[in-house]
Amino acid sequence: MADVLELDAAGQIAALSAKRVSAAELLKIAMTRHEQTHGLLNAVVMADPERAMARARAIDDLRMKGEPLGPLAGLPMTVKDTLDVAGMAASSGLESLRRRQADDATAVAAARAAGAVIWGKTNVPVMAGDWQTFNGLYGVTNNPWDVARTPGGSSGGAAAALTARITALEIGSDIGGSLRVPASFCGVFSHKPTWGLVAQHGHVPPHPGSWVERDLNVVGPMARSARDLRLLLSIIASGSVAPKAPPAELKTARIALWLDEPMFPLDPQLRTVLLALANELAAAGAEVTPMPTPVDARQLMVSYHTLLGGVLGEDLPPQVLRQMQMMRPFARLAVKRGSDPMSPSAMALAYTATHREWMEADAVRCRLKHEIGALFERFDAVLAPITPVTAFPHDHRAFQSRALGLSTGEVIPYNSMLSWIALATALGLPATAIPAGRTAAGLPVGAQLIGPVGGDARTLALAQAIDENLRGFAAPGALTEVRA
Repeated sequence: MADVLELDAAGQIAALSAKRVSAAELLKIAMTRHEQTHGLLNAVVMADPERAMARARAIDDLRMKGEPLGPLAGLPMTVKDTLDVAGMAASSGLESLRRRQADDATAVAAARAAGAVIWGKTNVPVMAGDWQTFNGLYGVTNNPWDVARTPGGSSGGAAAALTARITALEIGSDIGGSLRVPASFCGVFSHKPTWGLVAQHGHVPPHPGSWVERDLNVVGPMARSARDLRLLLSIIASGSVAPKAPPAELKTARIALWLDEPMFPLDPQLRTVLLALANELAAAGAEVTPMPTPVDARQLMVSYHTLLGGVLGEDLPPQVLRQMQMMRPFARLAVKRGSDPMSPSAMALAYTATHREWMEADAVRCRLKHEIGALFERFDAVLAPITPVTAFPHDHRAFQSRALGLSTGEVIPYNSMLSWIALATALGLPATAIPAGRTAAGLPVGAQLIGPVGGDARTLALAQAIDENLRGFAAPGALTEVRA
């Protein structure tokens, strides 16, 4: 019976509909899997089993009576711990937020209305502010492929739970790669929707109860298959994404391959995997065309950092902001001299940007969004890296002390994690993360399919075609295994 957890969400829903397993039985199996793996992974950090079991049994009763049920009826689900769930308020890694009374976030309420049985919350970094998942409240989450490495962040607990088959469907969020990075590090699927497609209410940050739709931030689905992404997005989105449309035809797909940008590092091992995927797409009949960076990379990064700093600065402690304000004269001078847009000086300016500076960055963003529109008249999607590296070993030092190592021995700044994800985030474009393959060391590599504004159905259909015809989710070996 535990084999049902190896199915994706659509497969589990089919088993429920055919009454091969009950919602109560499936919930018990999922929670047992969580108990078996929790000591190694620490992916699910909060649970409400009694309320979940009561809901599962109620759905079973309705199914036995032949009552109409929603598309997720009886499916056990977990939710990223930056989204409020009734009885499990979002802690965002902070004790001070954990014991609040909260209603379901808008996206969570939609999943529940569709019949999902929401039983647990998955771990996050503090205030969703890292590409690793750890906090003082719940501790460190490990990558199922290698527990000495991070599963990514900020939806790291979600990606780890999916990979370990604890859950089949997740709701996460993304402002700096938080859906795509964990998907890449763990070998699962995720979708960063077009900005504004999914309501953010109930996501923390910003502060609990806020109705602000934060710039750049999105709420989106994570899963082990592309068809599951389409299903969940159709439920939580405010607009149609054609979830039941057939997958795209690879033989008619037009794909722009973007692997080169002097400002953006990329480990040769990842490049090899991505090129192999591109070659397989071409062999399947797709038109794959290598291309340079579709917009000016420096302008993109300066704009993105200013916009991002304007959002994240609200969450910084006041004393940190004061220190950054004092740095502004020196930081401005360093930036004028041509310092890296991802340098500490540039970030200090971004976090303390004036409204005028924000408006200038927004004007650049609008221009770049207009410029890239022509690209999507020629291509269905852009295939690009998500991260410059694979999942890296846990590193809990201060941000300024961290760095990333490439297989060549080169060391790159930690903030390089913002590079490849910036295009879709800054310009509000949809991006579907897919498993691209594994390195020689056996670590997952993800790719993102970036589409035009509102083109979510396009990238999701292409992702499903790749998933079902070329490559998709592959489970890791024994969770006790640790690779060097």
